[in-house]
Amino acid sequence: MGVLDYSRTADWNGATWRFASAANRDRFVAAPQDYAPAYGGYCAYAVSHDLVAEGDGERWKIVDGKLYLNNNWAVHKLWQNDVSGNLGASEKHWPSVARKIKAR
Repeated sequence: MGVLDYSRTADWNGATWRFASAANRDRFVAAPQDYAPAYGGYCAYAVSHDLVAEGDGERWKIVDGKLYLNNNWAVHKLWQNDVSGNLGASEKHWPSVARKIKAR
């Protein structure tokens, strides 16, 4: 593992975020809520089922300008089979999932 290039990182919301370039980092720092993944970076498909699962930055989709992560490729394919329905269920279940996460 290489040395962390701090010119391409930013601390926000309790996490260190890494970027491909300092310019991308600067855009994030200016408006992090516009770039941070939905549901705190947790798996959007899991949230749609009232479950908690880590998101994976390699399994993602941007919908209406918002970034959604999924846990693995199989789940990512399931989530994409009904993005609209899964997003509706995710929004419904997010308050419950957020409480579960906070209780950890």
